[in-house]
Amino acid sequence: MVDDVVLKVKDLTKKFGSFVAVDKISFELKKGEILGLLGPNGAGKTTTIQMLLGTLTPTSGEINYFGQDFFKHRSEILDEVNYASAYGNLPWRLTVEENLQVYARMYGVKDRRRRIDRLLNEFDVSELRHKTMDGLSAGQKTRVTLCKAFINYPKLILLDEPTASLDPDIAARVRQFLLRQQREYGVSMLFTSHNMAEVTEVCDRVIFLKAGQVIAEDTPKNLAGRVNATLEDFFLAMARKEEE
Repeated sequence: MVDDVVLKVKDLTKKFGSFVAVDKISFELKKGEILGLLGPNGAGKTTTIQMLLGTLTPTSGEINYFGQDFFKHRSEILDEVNYASAYGNLPWRLTVEENLQVYARMYGVKDRRRRIDRLLNEFDVSELRHKTMDGLSAGQKTRVTLCKAFINYPKLILLDEPTASLDPDIAARVRQFLLRQQREYGVSMLFTSHNMAEVTEVCDRVIFLKAGQVIAEDTPKNLAGRVNATLEDFFLAMARKEEE
């Protein structure tokens, strides 16, 4: 059903001079679905996320959230969307709690204190609430960024390699949290990663990007059945296929 589609991307393209970073990609994300966006460095994953957030302007193509044109309804759409990346930074001189209070106010969250307390507990960073961001480790910053990403009860969340800097046990805890958000609240997610095993655990469907183009789309299980369950082996197999 059309109403089940919360994000629709059509022929999305981004060029930097003569270099084509994203080349006419199209896909849909359904309500309550976790969609994996995989590919090696330079495949166009982060560029795609930045265009979906509006921090990069596409060269051409269409982006629709909740049946609305993103470029015409950006403000109201972003009220229902949030973002987290292992490589992003929050204001360094503010404490963890001050950062989350600022974002909670920006999104108009009514139960700010309770929401912040719950998220700090979920990501096991409650003891960091009075520390400034510049005093945190990379993994701690990532967990605080994830708190920020869920502060507004988003309907759709964009996650750019959210577990990249986390220890394995914390990464596993984050994946379980994401699955609970999907199961209990129907949150839709676009999840970029290099890790096929992680994507197999979390994602309902996977899109593979190579050189800015979609070269495969399927369920993780079906893709793993066609090739070895590593991203590197998948691209080697695809390269051999292209040479035939």
